[in-house]
Amino acid sequence: MLSPLCSEATWYYLAMADEKNLSIQAHFVTGKKDPAQNIQWKYLHCQIKDPQGNVYFELKNVQAPDFWSQLAVDIAAAKYFRKRGVPKGGKSSASKSVLGGETSVLQLIERVTEALQKTSRLQKYFSPSESKIFERELKYLLLNQMGSFNSPVWFNCGLFEKYGLSTYRKPQVSACFIQSIDDNLDSIFELLKTEARLFKYGSGSGTNFSNLRSKYEELEGGGTSSGLISFLEVFDRGAGSIKSGGTTRRAAKMVVVDIDHPEIEEFIRWKMKEEQKAAALIAAGYGPGIDGEAYRTVSGQNSNNSIRMTDKFMKAVLEDRDWHLKDRLHGKALRTLKAKDLWRSIAQSAWACADPGLQFHDAINKMNPVKKSGEIRASNPCSEYMFLDNSACNLASLNLIRFWSTEEKTFSWTAFDHAARTLYLSQDLFVDYAGYPTEEIAHNSRAFRPLGLGYAGLGALLMRMGIPYDSELARHWAAALTSRLTAVAYLTSTEIAAAKGPFPAFAKNKGSMLEVLKKHLAANKKIRWELLDSSLLDSSREDTSLKKSTLSLWNQIMDAAKRSGIRNAQATLIAPTGTIGLVMDSDTTGIEPDYSLVKIKKLAGGGEVQIVSTSLAVGLKALNYSASQIEKISDHVVKFGSILHAPEILEDHKNIFRTAQEISPEAHLLMMAVVQPFLSGAISKTINMPKSTTPEQVEDIHLRAWRLGLKSVAIYRDGSKQFQPLQTNPKCSDCGGVTEMVGSCWRCAHCGFVMGCA
Repeated sequence: MLSPLCSEATWYYLAMADEKNLSIQAHFVTGKKDPAQNIQWKYLHCQIKDPQGNVYFELKNVQAPDFWSQLAVDIAAAKYFRKRGVPKGGKSSASKSVLGGETSVLQLIERVTEALQKTSRLQKYFSPSESKIFERELKYLLLNQMGSFNSPVWFNCGLFEKYGLSTYRKPQVSACFIQSIDDNLDSIFELLKTEARLFKYGSGSGTNFSNLRSKYEELEGGGTSSGLISFLEVFDRGAGSIKSGGTTRRAAKMVVVDIDHPEIEEFIRWKMKEEQKAAALIAAGYGPGIDGEAYRTVSGQNSNNSIRMTDKFMKAVLEDRDWHLKDRLHGKALRTLKAKDLWRSIAQSAWACADPGLQFHDAINKMNPVKKSGEIRASNPCSEYMFLDNSACNLASLNLIRFWSTEEKTFSWTAFDHAARTLYLSQDLFVDYAGYPTEEIAHNSRAFRPLGLGYAGLGALLMRMGIPYDSELARHWAAALTSRLTAVAYLTSTEIAAAKGPFPAFAKNKGSMLEVLKKHLAANKKIRWELLDSSLLDSSREDTSLKKSTLSLWNQIMDAAKRSGIRNAQATLIAPTGTIGLVMDSDTTGIEPDYSLVKIKKLAGGGEVQIVSTSLAVGLKALNYSASQIEKISDHVVKFGSILHAPEILEDHKNIFRTAQEISPEAHLLMMAVVQPFLSGAISKTINMPKSTTPEQVEDIHLRAWRLGLKSVAIYRDGSKQFQPLQTNPKCSDCGGVTEMVGSCWRCAHCGFVMGCA
């Protein structure tokens, strides 16, 4: 499928070169019992329909744990089950005449955990007995929805080991790739080819396209370049023609352009102009939706666009100075604009269509752990993986609500630590297990070994804890959680380094690596640990001081890093966790508050599902509401989409259940700001803004994000696009009232007008 770093024989030598073993102890599974034996199983009829009631996906008799929701099983079956080439009974030796598809969540999880167990033996991470402990612990985590790997793992991992599919001998298991491009046709079309291969197997790619000459620059052979936008349109068409993961997801792509590129004005306006075309086509009767005829006709719809901002430009904006756009070959000023005019056009476009987002170059590179090896110039499609060009990152996320006990009102830090370490060990194994699309990406991925451990469900956790998302307490809890996560990840990284050696480029970058670790440690001083109620800590810990135990982890990291080095140049980030969040029943994605307590999720490729927050009832119960009160409140929320006017609920408690658009944009930024100092990478997050937002208010949010030291920021003004993946109940087109879902129609709860039917 993909070219490995080197020959199989050389890779095997690298894996076997160090005979030291790591250690892992059983925490979740005692003895040698299979964790699947403790689970009650159910068989479900999985079906996903489109708005017209047509069946988009269907599979009967799907085996799943009895506590997995119908939605989680539907998504796992539709998106992750291998559809072809699976021998009956799951054995690779079975007759080829009985090939079919996966039909069980257990089957899905076992092909991944068994493959990791085998590679842990091959790479000599564990002794034979401990490799089985590792497999059982990981299997427990995945079955119990405590964590998940990124989607390409589920698409591709274990298909060779379990089913003998030779195409997947060296599978693509990283979700995030950053690639470079040079200003020549060979490089341009080589990138186009590599992107296609990445999209095919479920990954996303980001590139800084600023090396490409603009349409204002001359070619050596005479004439002028066709320009940046002309080539971006070619890449956009390529991404639009490929289904990520084979058939199950849209391609994910990031386009980054520097703020001093001569075509920056055209790039800023590109998607805004195309969005206006789409709106006109939809008004003329062409099909709406991201896969409809209107959007397929226009360009720029298959990428997220970001502008790379420097502190120098930001100061030019504040001082109302000129800004020079520079030619690509010599760096000479080619065009001159007012910095403030350029700044305002960015906000206008983001207001109109949500693009472009901003990436703050200097803030990113202040936390660059490998400064001697180069600058960080781009990101993955969702802007959370920020690292050197031509590298890859495997992601995994913990489901925070699985570590919270509503009955005991405790968060199990012991389980959290162990789960984080187990997932992180798995991710490091993936680095050498995986295949990569180019020699350079393979080399850099193994030279730096960047990983991205994160979490999902912060908003849902806060609701269950009874803490408003927009509060000082919530922000300090989030900071403490993130500090702890990164501490466990980096401490695990030092343990692997002691046994297997640090990442090959560590010696060259030791100074900057230690500098970044010191900044993470110092950031703990800003956490108000005294706000974190000790009653919410895990009572099973001997030391219930979260501050003391977390700082102890960080101090151990500093000592171990100086002594043995670090295995991974990057360790943590906060991914969007869209599909895996649904499979984990996490209620909310990544670091986000809930978008809506009741919403419609449109699925890539067709189909949609209704999602109702389970954290609402859990949170109300924790606040001592009676069953009848919870029922009345829930009925109101399902009917009207908001808790703000619900009966039976105390005014002080309404803030706990406020959704993304009921929280101020400033609150979104502040949550990012307290979490960012503890992350190796960045945060995939959208700043939700109401429809009434002005372009000037978007400017203010952009400026505030820079001043808060964020690495990136992206806004979404409600209704600014003709298509939204997540939708709340629409307003009645007759009276403007709130609607409710009845069958496949929206009915106004006030005037009874019915709309939106097939």
